[in-house]
Amino acid sequence: MADQGGGRRDLAAMLHPFVRALVAAEMPVLARNGISMWGYIVLSALDGGPARTQAALAQAIGADKTRIIAVLDELQDAGFIVREPDPADRRARLLSITPAGHRMRTATQSEIQANENRVLTALPAADRRAFLRAVEVLSGLPHDEIAAGPAGPDAAG
Repeated sequence: MADQGGGRRDLAAMLHPFVRALVAAEMPVLARNGISMWGYIVLSALDGGPARTQAALAQAIGADKTRIIAVLDELQDAGFIVREPDPADRRARLLSITPAGHRMRTATQSEIQANENRVLTALPAADRRAFLRAVEVLSGLPHDEIAAGPAGPDAAG
């Protein structure tokens, strides 16, 4: 559906309801697996990557470094992550995912993506591939680049 001026709707206006529905669909999956959304985000950030400090992880996932501590405690208590002193800075803690954490993340992601794949069947196969490629590129843009807005009156031209 086009806007009143005959153009397209804003990206946020189109994507927000879709993303909100995707998040709502993830909630029962997360509950069945006994993990919070932030827990899943943490496991996803740590899986397959090097150990990170708590501060670096918080920055990477856009979380407040003091508020994420409770999530890390829950994940550690469940055996999904380990926190060890950083040899370079004993005040800092290095985080890494455990094999159990990897299994949890993989199982949860499989369930989430099964529903996403079901939803994506609304698009022809070529459109699905193009949509996923476009989302991959756009999701990799730095926040500051998106939030910067146009450079001025001549930015569009």
